[in-house]
Amino acid sequence: QVQLVESGGGLVQPGGSLRLSCAASGIIFTIWSMGWYRQAPGKQRELVASITRGSITDYADSVKGRFTISRDNSKNTVYLEMDSLKSEDTAVYYCTADIQLLDRRRDYWGQGTQVTVSS
Repeated sequence: QVQLVESGGGLVQPGGSLRLSCAASGIIFTIWSMGWYRQAPGKQRELVASITRGSITDYADSVKGRFTISRDNSKNTVYLEMDSLKSEDTAVYYCTADIQLLDRRRDYWGQGTQVTVSS
């Protein structure tokens, strides 16, 4: 059974930094794209950043220049480095991965990790 497990969330002051990690485990053939979404209270879930297997990245306009997504294919792990954090970055952050198993391909989601930016 495939699982995505996130870590690294927490409370940080405005202007601070956090690094999120998300590791995929299970019988995995290939992980194609990976990404991070977030959902703030009362708002829809939105894409924050994505990265292809070849490390081509894409970012939401609201985080460009402040967040960096990366991955380690040898560890089936995706990271999100968040700098210059703002209060509006407060949300539950979810990782997602497009995973090829032996007999099928589907999207998987992590359980979410809370990021709170507050003084």
